[in-house]
Amino acid sequence: MAETINKQINNEMYSAYLYMAMSADCSSKGLNGFAKWFMVQYHEEMLHAMKFYNYLLDQGAEIQLQGIKEPPKTFATVREMFEKTLEHEKFITKSINEIANQAQKEQDHATFTFVQWYITEQIEEEKNDTEILQRLKLAGESGPGLFMLDGALGARAVTVQTDFSIGVPITGAGA
Repeated sequence: MAETINKQINNEMYSAYLYMAMSADCSSKGLNGFAKWFMVQYHEEMLHAMKFYNYLLDQGAEIQLQGIKEPPKTFATVREMFEKTLEHEKFITKSINEIANQAQKEQDHATFTFVQWYITEQIEEEKNDTEILQRLKLAGESGPGLFMLDGALGARAVTVQTDFSIGVPITGAGA
């Protein structure tokens, strides 16, 4: 189980890295609202990685950090970014479900209970990405529609813990 969770830490770190790259690309194109949205997403993914990290520590398991794959640097359009985001979140959902399946198979009730939070979180992640893609289709990829959506997404604020030196809640508020 620890090996599988160590791989998931890597998946979550890659997610953060991917969204940081998307934020940078948006910033370079003057799409500061989209850049902020992706940077907030970066913080959420870092929290997800740290929750798994702390879970392994709490279970007395060995942490085995792996190299993080380099994400793409640029994207043709914002729509492409969100298509890639949704595709990536579906991959994360699949890997979380695999952890839950393995935990059930191994009768690891603690891990099965722990990953329930992630299962619920992934429903929200995919829903958000799908809704943004729908809005992009309505707004278009240039002009006033994109400008308005950029402003709307720029209102997103970081609502998760970002200082991991104080510990990370496994479940509950701020998780």
